[in-house]
Amino acid sequence: MQAAPTTLIAPRLRLRAFTLADVPRLVALAGNYEVAKNTLNIPHPYREEDARRWVQLTQENYAQQTSYAFAIELLATGEFIGGIGLTIERRFDRAEAGYWLGQPYWGRGLASEALAAVLRFGFEQLGLNKIYATHIAENQASGRVMLKNGMVKEGELAQHTKRDGRYHDLWQYRLTQAEYVARP
Repeated sequence: MQAAPTTLIAPRLRLRAFTLADVPRLVALAGNYEVAKNTLNIPHPYREEDARRWVQLTQENYAQQTSYAFAIELLATGEFIGGIGLTIERRFDRAEAGYWLGQPYWGRGLASEALAAVLRFGFEQLGLNKIYATHIAENQASGRVMLKNGMVKEGELAQHTKRDGRYHDLWQYRLTQAEYVARP
């Protein structure tokens, strides 16, 4: 497997490795319950030690090539706005994509742009055969991000996760290498 580039560029975004300098902004954005409640892995409350552990973990996973996590920043200003990544399952040449944006950046097409860059990276540089992603069924905006990128809904997983004492349905989307190549 080829190592990840330091940076991916999208029309309005730069995707780069997380650094400890991101910790204050990470805490501010991911610490918003409206952001955390739509994810499976962001705890709430989200503290500085959580952010520091996350940055450390992303660096270890990057070195081992088991996961590629990118900080998303606005190309024009360098402002950190969220995160996106791929968790690799090399045995099956597939990866799971996950992403989140700070609430002030919702509804601008930025997550769709970031996902497009990560899909391109996964298929064209990592040589993956399949990339999939899930979202909590109530988070329809995340499903729209996947659909905009040509992903295909392949399943509904009933009461598949538990967050905040409630069970949640997950919807899963996929894009295979063949589907990626065939996109217009």
